[in-house]
Amino acid sequence: MTNVLVSVKIFPTDITIDLNQLKQQIEKSMPKEASVRKFAEEPIAFGLSALIAHILIPEDKSGELEKLENTIRKIEGVNSIDIFMVQRW
Repeated sequence: MTNVLVSVKIFPTDITIDLNQLKQQIEKSMPKEASVRKFAEEPIAFGLSALIAHILIPEDKSGELEKLENTIRKIEGVNSIDIFMVQRW
């Protein structure tokens, strides 16, 4: 089965958000077909960092990317997200 690697930049609501806690919340809330491959942090400005999540989803299931986006947007502490790369894995 082929997977798709989705790279998502997740912007927290403010600088007081604990990114380690946010990582745990993201991992716990993943749809059953999705899994987090790795996380990275990217400094934005004035102490604010974005969280980069690299997530594997199955290629053959329709609607998985939209489900993933909606799941991450609903997490407390997430201001916005930006999907910046999608590639076959």
